Amino acid sequence: MDARHIAVIDVGKTNKKVLIFDDRLKIVDGAYRTFDEYTEDGVHYEDVDGAFAWFKEQLTTFAASYPIRTVSVTTHGATAVCIDHEGKRAAPVVAYTTPADQAFREEFFETFGSPEELQRTTATAEIGDMINIAKVLFFIKKRCPESFARIATVLNYPQYIGYLLTGSVGAEPTYIGCHTYLFDFENKKSSSVAAKLGVKDKLPSTIAAPWDVLGRITPTIARQTNLSPECIVTMGIHDSNASLLPYLVKGYDDFVLNSTGTWCVAMHPTDKVKFEADELGKLVFYNLDAFSNPVKTSIFMGGLEFQTYSALLEKINGSGVRPTFDPSLYQKIISERRKFILPSVVRGTGIFPDSAPKVIDEGGVFDLEDIRSGKSIPGFFEDHSIAQAALELSLALQTRAALELIGYDGKGTIVTEGGWRKDKAYNALMAALYPESKLVTTDLAEATAFGAAILGKAALEGTTPMNTADQFEIRTEAVERPNLTGLEEYAEAFAEKL
Repeated sequence: MDARHIAVIDVGKTNKKVLIFDDRLKIVDGAYRTFDEYTEDGVHYEDVDGAFAWFKEQLTTFAASYPIRTVSVTTHGATAVCIDHEGKRAAPVVAYTTPADQAFREEFFETFGSPEELQRTTATAEIGDMINIAKVLFFIKKRCPESFARIATVLNYPQYIGYLLTGSVGAEPTYIGCHTYLFDFENKKSSSVAAKLGVKDKLPSTIAAPWDVLGRITPTIARQTNLSPECIVTMGIHDSNASLLPYLVKGYDDFVLNSTGTWCVAMHPTDKVKFEADELGKLVFYNLDAFSNPVKTSIFMGGLEFQTYSALLEKINGSGVRPTFDPSLYQKIISERRKFILPSVVRGTGIFPDSAPKVIDEGGVFDLEDIRSGKSIPGFFEDHSIAQAALELSLALQTRAALELIGYDGKGTIVTEGGWRKDKAYNALMAALYPESKLVTTDLAEATAFGAAILGKAALEGTTPMNTADQFEIRTEAVERPNLTGLEEYAEAFAEKL
């Protein structure tokens, strides 16, 4: 039996996974479960205890069948865990979905600097609510000052899971550099926000590589899971950067990774951090990839838009079957320019934060809430095929806006992965919008976990991810470009109605 298996703990916002990879980076087993956040007194919290107990149960099960030698951790963003001097949590784990009212927002920026100044120095955009770790810490400081005073160390989420497994603390670039407001990109150190918050000395002092070994599992974890006491745990990685890693390892150049899901994340690797004057104040920011290089990034809740309208169309039409892609129908909608679905379902987020979600039908305006309640429904919503086409057009145009924000010039390669890689209509529209680009979809299943598995293998072999390049392939499929005319005119009409 191969003695070099890798267990990946993949902590999504709702969906949690434990996947087992063999030494050839092939998935051989896995377990999946959803864990919802919980709410107390209007504050949303992550169920860290429930999730970690489940992770241990799965590791115990898999340890009986596979010789696991490495655990690699990847998690969703904007989540930190504060521990005290005894290693216990000093405060509950506040979820980034906790509402932040206007007064809180104003106080935050009055205290730490304007949104534009912080965007310039920390490469962080204001995404909304608590989707910046510094905001979460500020919230804890204001709401629970006694808990805040007990904080000895602030750990990012992947490193906290690693801490529970090893008892060791650490930090790595992909999470501290992911819209936290805590990292000064220009000077490559903790930011002025971290200092003013009073957490500068509570952040791990060394930033390690994501594939570095955080530590071996503790004797307690070894007893509880039957894993080998020699089993190592990686430093961990932010989920979007885990998805990006395989392409960097394989030497992709001049490309955009269009990672689709609840949050659609457009990532464009670059060599420097620079905002144009008209980009400040917009939802564009920089991540740091696994090698500490900048990645210009923009995000919007495209998956949520899709789910929201798909549920409405299913209810209205009595069918959950998605209509097939009919280019002639799309051409008709594009040419007429009379039917539009406009963002954003969660107002204040995404690329168009000031846009209220609504539908335009033959000049009539229908608010999303009125459609939800049944008060008024656009006529074309009763034709599932037409409504689906308008929705796909909306999502493709929102994606193009995201790609424009990250400086994509339209002449490289766009790689679509995630939930929409199998959406023929969406990908065809993207190909039509970018006639000089190569549009491809990939065969990477569980891309985030796969990226984490690469780190696990590098840690196990005492090398770097680049040394795994010859051990896997990314098969791509070119997207066929439809002949659709008038897309630019439709896009202009779409923009005018925002």
